[in-house]
Amino acid sequence: MKDKRAGIVFLFLCILITSCTDKQTKKEIIFHAQAKAMQEYVAAVQAEKELALKDYIARMPVEQKIAQLFIENLEGCTRFRSYETVGDLTGKPDKTPLIAGGYIFFSYNIAPDREQMKDYIQSIRDYCRDNNSIQPYLSVDQEGGWVNRLKKLNPPLPSNEKVAINFDISGAYWLYTSQATSMHELGFDMNLAPVVEVCTPDNEAFLDGRSFGDAAKVINYGRACVNAYENNGIATVIKHFPGNTNTDPHTGLPEITLSKDELMQSIVSFRELTQYQPAAVLMSHARTAAIDSGVPACLSKVWVTDILRSEYGYQGLIFSDDIFMGALADNGYPPEVAAVRAVEAGVDCIMISEKRFAKAGAVLYKKALADPQFEQKIDAAVYRILKYKIKAGLLDEAEIR
Repeated sequence: MKDKRAGIVFLFLCILITSCTDKQTKKEIIFHAQAKAMQEYVAAVQAEKELALKDYIARMPVEQKIAQLFIENLEGCTRFRSYETVGDLTGKPDKTPLIAGGYIFFSYNIAPDREQMKDYIQSIRDYCRDNNSIQPYLSVDQEGGWVNRLKKLNPPLPSNEKVAINFDISGAYWLYTSQATSMHELGFDMNLAPVVEVCTPDNEAFLDGRSFGDAAKVINYGRACVNAYENNGIATVIKHFPGNTNTDPHTGLPEITLSKDELMQSIVSFRELTQYQPAAVLMSHARTAAIDSGVPACLSKVWVTDILRSEYGYQGLIFSDDIFMGALADNGYPPEVAAVRAVEAGVDCIMISEKRFAKAGAVLYKKALADPQFEQKIDAAVYRILKYKIKAGLLDEAEIR
């Protein structure tokens, strides 16, 4: 009798367990079905947004698309206005102000106090709004140490080298958070930092404290820096890919002579930190003997598209370094040539330290009109730029529909 009861209890437990398992399975099926439906909905909405953006770009005049490719310098620190017209770029009688996709502030563009700085930045926003132009991103080199454009307006910011010596990772994060908050309050939305080159005997004189140190430090402190700025409304631009030597690119062309294995090991920090989706990567002017020898990295399809885009899977913006630097101009790449080569390589944003870009833009304009494939490259760059601007709140999605 006891064995019979034990058998009945065992059978009951089996039925109960089977029933519970069956109910759980049904719940899981419903949950997975709901999750799949949600994923499909999100994907459909995203596809619709991407199609709308591509349609918007297709309707943009070529000259407006080209203007979005440039980041240039500004006049003064009190009131903004454009010093060029669309006609300067197209050669047509068009007096519409020519406004770049972005602007870079140097020391002489930094106002003496925070209120004047805010007013100057607001004048840029007002000018662009009044002229029906897409708002530019506003950037500054706020690295820390001796490259510290906002030193009179922001809290103190040590060099990367000093940060790695005197702060732990958490402390570094809050240090950069403080900088980001202050920058955002002024009206900036992009920091041309951090430098994430690993410091070696071959580049330490040029970097001069701008590196966090060895590869492990660069990756760990670089991640804290990128996250702190990006989490607080300031886009980061990690630089200079794939590195430099002790030759100053303002005056000469850096030549990296490492073997391929040594070279790839030296840039592991870029491979790692691009996974954290900084808004942009800035290319260096360096030539690398082991990869695409003889071509400056910022003009190299191998470095820009094959390695950074395809191998690393990086989808953000790619900047050239300043195409007015002696490294290019003195080695057969004047700005008009460099601009074309940069677009062909896959660069999105062409940096030009001058206060005018129409001359270089005119070369792109003529080539785009004559070469549909070249215009497609421009469209791809503008797509990434405007996608960033939507995320940054510089372009309202409602405007592109």
